[in-house]
Amino acid sequence: MKKTLLLLSLFISFLTFAQTLQSDLETVFEDYQLMGMSVWTEVNGVEEEYHFGLRDFDRTLEINDQTHYRIASVSKSFTALGIMKLYDEELFNLDDDISSYLGYQVRNPAFPAVPITFRMLLSHTASLQDGSGYSPFLNATYSQLPIPNISEVLLPGGSFYTANMWRTESPGTFFMYSNLNYGLLGTLVEAISGQRFDVYMKNEILIPLGIVGSFNVQDLQNINDVAVLYRNIGGWQAQYDNYQGVMPPPPNMGNYVPGTNGAYFAPQGGLRISAADAGKIAIFIAEDGANSNLDISLATLQEMKSIQWDYNGSNGDNYFGLFNRWGLGLHHANVGSGDQICNLGNYGTFMGHPGEAYGLISDVYFLLEEEVSFSLLINGIWNGYQPGNNSSFYTVEEDVFAALCTYFEQALSVKQNTFSNIILNPNPTSGYLEVLMNKNTSTFKYIINDMQGRELFAEQKVDTSTFTIDLSSLVAGVYFIVFTEGDNRIVKKIIKE
Repeated sequence: MKKTLLLLSLFISFLTFAQTLQSDLETVFEDYQLMGMSVWTEVNGVEEEYHFGLRDFDRTLEINDQTHYRIASVSKSFTALGIMKLYDEELFNLDDDISSYLGYQVRNPAFPAVPITFRMLLSHTASLQDGSGYSPFLNATYSQLPIPNISEVLLPGGSFYTANMWRTESPGTFFMYSNLNYGLLGTLVEAISGQRFDVYMKNEILIPLGIVGSFNVQDLQNINDVAVLYRNIGGWQAQYDNYQGVMPPPPNMGNYVPGTNGAYFAPQGGLRISAADAGKIAIFIAEDGANSNLDISLATLQEMKSIQWDYNGSNGDNYFGLFNRWGLGLHHANVGSGDQICNLGNYGTFMGHPGEAYGLISDVYFLLEEEVSFSLLINGIWNGYQPGNNSSFYTVEEDVFAALCTYFEQALSVKQNTFSNIILNPNPTSGYLEVLMNKNTSTFKYIINDMQGRELFAEQKVDTSTFTIDLSSLVAGVYFIVFTEGDNRIVKKIIKE
């Protein structure tokens, strides 16, 4: 009976918090005069979703839980998961020269002896950039037959090659966010799997994850579910996916050979998916693949989350402060003021990806040290993209994040009430850390994790409210101490000097 009452109390608490979040999000929707918005959250296994506005302005069709948005660059994390599945199947190594799989040599002309690797493409350190040849190449990809080989934009002498497709820094040494990296990864998915990119991603990634979506709009069950993307240009003007209820004809790809130009299906930004389904990749990666029909090993998913590039002030273009740390297809956010999602003092790293295109804004992230995930999809903003006041995200994102963070704090507090007033002293520390707490339990456990969630010491059982931990063996950096008692869990940030 007591357990039933506790579960009922938890449900009522989450319901109350969700109602507040609904109201806060509605305020954002109205203040920014958005065309439409979907928000999905998952906290401690409880999922909620919220929908506002229209998916089709001309036909007055409302956003709902079946609305599929073209999620822009969030698609890159799915593409990364696709290539990592092939890696997990031992079909290539991350540090292999991609030339071996394409059938021609790909090099930065200024560094002909340095191979371009899968790891570099996934982490945007391949020295490729979207130079002036990129847009003409994409236009030709969608309009010409035969579809041009992606080599035509990569190799000197190619029909769309321009010298500024490559940077002056050596591959592997400098971060430059580039869509072309992921067009090339889509091509490699095809070359290795022998399947067209959209087909491979649907069968090997999306369906096993339980996702109803596709990189090919032809696969969608109802074209009326697709959100039109809008900008305010003297009034709302459709920018993309304005199908008006008519399924477009199948793509005419001629005698296309998989592995020659996977950019056709926009691995860098062309996935159409609902808000809740977008969140499934966050849960899958956060849980290291547990409870999923998608079979990718723990080691591979941890590699995907590991830090591949860390901004030091000069080793990359950090995109106005937004990109300061990167994994393999995953943005590490909330590590500084520019990429802040929630309060830096109370929350650790969020991993995921942002996106923007044709008036759309998209975000999908999960919190590394707590069971928290969210997706945000907006298909039009009346005043357009406005730079953030407190970060390098846009103002509308900042305001949605503020509402979400309040909700996360409230929802997590329900599970954290076993512990109270935990004090870590000194913090930052150069060696020993004293833990002081008022607790309502006789025995609890703790572990210490690094920024990638790896357990550094064996789990310790404690039955006292004051104890000391020796951290002298750890290198300087940020760590997390995770306290648990039954289903209750709380995480505290530690800084080692």
